[in-house]
Amino acid sequence: MTRHAGNRAPARAPNLAGRRPIELRIRDIGQLFHSLDPLPYRERDLDERVEAYVVGWAGEMPRAPMEIIVHLPAAEAERAEAAHVGEAMRNYFAYRAEMIGWELRDLFRVGRSSLAIGLTVLVVCVAAGRALGELMGPGYLGRVFDEGLIILGWVANWRPVEIFLYDWQPLARRRKLYRALAAAEVRLSATP
Repeated sequence: MTRHAGNRAPARAPNLAGRRPIELRIRDIGQLFHSLDPLPYRERDLDERVEAYVVGWAGEMPRAPMEIIVHLPAAEAERAEAAHVGEAMRNYFAYRAEMIGWELRDLFRVGRSSLAIGLTVLVVCVAAGRALGELMGPGYLGRVFDEGLIILGWVANWRPVEIFLYDWQPLARRRKLYRALAAAEVRLSATP
């Protein structure tokens, strides 16, 4: 796969169908896929560099339907494997979206268990802080135990709060991007 100056292809205006093109220029079809993957082309994993390039471009473009144009020599475009390139790319991106969905579900599972633990710790800390505060009396030592344990209880909830407020958002955005790439039209363009 060759890249244009600055490691990025020049940005283009959407074509007549309103699709945003992401263009790849390769010398042979094998460059698109992971070389160690023994599966047929339509089921193979994309090469890591190809995936990074396509996902990088897709992430920088405004939201609209996408199109992936693969420029390759005419002899390569006539190979039997060329007929499976579009299907292979769509299958790969759909699979990646599904994997990210699994990660998202796992993150929420961890968030729920962390929240249960955090709330339990908070309840125990509030009760223990009150009891120790009363046991130690109205002085500074009693306040240290009371307020210190309350702070510890809230700190125990830091991770679930972080998960439910922030951590899921990048995963959801990536899943949406991979779903859009899975729906992208893939065209081969034979070059002389």
